[in-house]
Amino acid sequence: MRLIKFIDKLPKNSVCQIIAKQLLRSGTSILANYIEANSASSRKDFINFFTYSLKSANESKVWLCLLRDTNKGDKKELEWLLKELIEIANILASSILTLKGKK
Repeated sequence: MRLIKFIDKLPKNSVCQIIAKQLLRSGTSILANYIEANSASSRKDFINFFTYSLKSANESKVWLCLLRDTNKGDKKELEWLLKELIEIANILASSILTLKGKK
């Protein structure tokens, strides 16, 4: 929800709007794929949904960093979102390794 509120407050210029759409898509995809994992039909399917979530988290980091590096959006909120996103990505990556028996 915090990500959506952040996106809504971005400047309405063309660059920000394009990045905002990409960020909204990738940011909400993290949760959507995590939820889908709960109804996975197999262990492999479960791992795949976690992997998709991680990929979406990594993509979201790119968009947030672009906004940060171009001084778009609230800096304090951007830093909080990036910190949370890194934690989520670390949890997902660790979970994938555990599920694959590599940890």
